[in-house]
Amino acid sequence: MNRDEKIILEARTLYKDYGIKDNIEHVIKGISLKIHEGDFISILGPSGSGKSTLLYLLSTLEKVTKGEIYYKGNSYSSINESNKSSIRNEEFGFVFQNFNLINDLTVEDNILLPITLGTRKQKIDREKLNDILKFVDIYDKREKNPTELSGGQKQRVAIARALITEPKVLFADEPIGSLDSKNGEMVMEIFRNINKKNGTTIIQVTHDEDTVKYGNRVITVKDGAIYDKETKIDERID
Repeated sequence: MNRDEKIILEARTLYKDYGIKDNIEHVIKGISLKIHEGDFISILGPSGSGKSTLLYLLSTLEKVTKGEIYYKGNSYSSINESNKSSIRNEEFGFVFQNFNLINDLTVEDNILLPITLGTRKQKIDREKLNDILKFVDIYDKREKNPTELSGGQKQRVAIARALITEPKVLFADEPIGSLDSKNGEMVMEIFRNINKKNGTTIIQVTHDEDTVKYGNRVITVKDGAIYDKETKIDERID
């Protein structure tokens, strides 16, 4: 099998504009890239560079103004909204800087939300749930509410929620941006293990150059375009 046959996501000449008429902001300007199964990609760039917008386009959370994105060879423009929702729920996982947990639910119920709210009926696999809780080291927190947790613990709950459907692609937007260095390193170690052990493709947005060594590729975005050449990581943390 050649390398191109393992492409899971591909962007072709993407543009994303906001605004109308004479007040248009060009946020993404002609970005093209290929993402292979098992990649751990860091999209690096300063605030306002367009890196988060690129992540949202790749994950179907936003629509492109011009260009095409392909997932497993299928163009997003050929997939209806219902099927996109199914892909997001069943094949994509999401981890954001602000956790997005529901305080009135327990840790366990937060983790199970993608299943309980899913478009297809899935039986809850308690053994898998227990394994994930142990994997992210919050097994003893399962009955607590998010208000009782530290920031690092909340992010690990968010990671567990993203993993419960066994996603093919995990999207992370500044996943350690609100954490201290110790918890940040713990989260990045979890991402590394997810990528290495499960083969999950990970695409993270970051401004922290120290995090890129956990992955295998770095794409630097500046002013809405890929800046200079893509970097492959020679000193990846293994």
